[in-house]
Amino acid sequence: MAQKLWEKNVQVDKEVETFTVGKDREMDLYLAKYDVLGSMAHITMLESIGLLTKEELTALLAELKNIYAVADSGEFVIEEGVEDVHSQVELMLTRRLGDVGKKIHSGRSRNDQVLLDLKLYTRAQIQELVELTNGLFEVLISQSNRYQEVLMPGYTHLQVAMPSSFGLWFGAYAESLADDLQMMQAAYKVCNRNPLGSAAGYGSSFPLNRSMTTDLLGFDSMDYNVVYAQMGRGKMERTVAFAMAGIAASLSKLAFDACMFNSQNFGFIKLPDQFTTGSSIMPHKKNPDVFELTRAKCNKIQGLPQQITLICNNLPSGYFRDLQIIKEVFLPAFDELKDCLRMVTHMMREVKVNDHILDDDKYALLFSVEEVNRLVLEGVPFRDAYKRVGLEIEAGNFTPNKAVNHTHEGSIGNLCNDSISALMQNIIDGFSFNKVNEAEKKLLV
Repeated sequence: MAQKLWEKNVQVDKEVETFTVGKDREMDLYLAKYDVLGSMAHITMLESIGLLTKEELTALLAELKNIYAVADSGEFVIEEGVEDVHSQVELMLTRRLGDVGKKIHSGRSRNDQVLLDLKLYTRAQIQELVELTNGLFEVLISQSNRYQEVLMPGYTHLQVAMPSSFGLWFGAYAESLADDLQMMQAAYKVCNRNPLGSAAGYGSSFPLNRSMTTDLLGFDSMDYNVVYAQMGRGKMERTVAFAMAGIAASLSKLAFDACMFNSQNFGFIKLPDQFTTGSSIMPHKKNPDVFELTRAKCNKIQGLPQQITLICNNLPSGYFRDLQIIKEVFLPAFDELKDCLRMVTHMMREVKVNDHILDDDKYALLFSVEEVNRLVLEGVPFRDAYKRVGLEIEAGNFTPNKAVNHTHEGSIGNLCNDSISALMQNIIDGFSFNKVNEAEKKLLV
């Protein structure tokens, strides 16, 4: 059995060990290749301050690149008896290179290692989320333009209210995602700061060059104060979780609309048969299970910030083992949200729209406001026009004019989709992912 990094002569009770390790080894598999990346930057810095020779650095970097390839292929394994990903990487190096492998931990603690791993992992996941969210955005804008002229009922209080359009409906969710990514960009900037060198939270007596590791890993800046770097554990995850919850909220609302509009009582949209499931006893059923599961999964993700808050709430400064549990709720949430984005994008691309909804007389009163406005434009005071149309409705004499002429910015006839797309592109450009990608690529060459 491999010895723990911290273990000396007394072995910990097996039951206590099982309880304290928990799911940490399983969660650490998410972080494996990022732990390697961080070690590559750290030892490059150690060589620059004289704690490694050039020959040792060359040997360590070559072996770390091999380990990175294993982790990137999904074949990295934390062996039985090895406590975590950091221990496993060091064990693999020591097996191949002997005592040189033990030198990589100088000036570092597992506290700042896991802080770094989490930030490197999270910023990579954010990049994937941004790409997937933008993919859905593009589909929604395309569908908005395609169905701009197709009218549908708009509702307030779930009562038929005023004319809307599929152009507005699709476009509204597109713009919602733009705001969601604005929030995600703020979270990304919190994430993209380097904690490496804070060690156990109080720095090191080694002359570490933290600016060097910051540049090597493509961070925007470092978490300067070493105590604050440790205080950021949980805070970063909570901040990113709030941004993820924003995307999830948009998807959940869209999923609710889609389920409702797909039902026979509405009949506004139709999902392709291959995207629905059936009933065990009702042969006519075609259920929108994808949207229902999306709604549930996204509602669960909206609870993530509160879970993280409650795990780390009211902890004083410094490291505590409580923080380990955040991994269990935080790390798997990215895959769940990415799956939802992929599914909703697929569904929105293939959905069919009913372009004759308003032929049904039950929607006639949708146009009452249009008639009031027409009278106002002819010079009738608004309150008089409102009363006249209201009396016609009560008497059963209202005849709708179904021509709609909305021209102001953001309305049925002027969707402003070009402006929304420009807004989204500006937000995406603000992430500056290229800087990070180039830095990581350079480390791995």
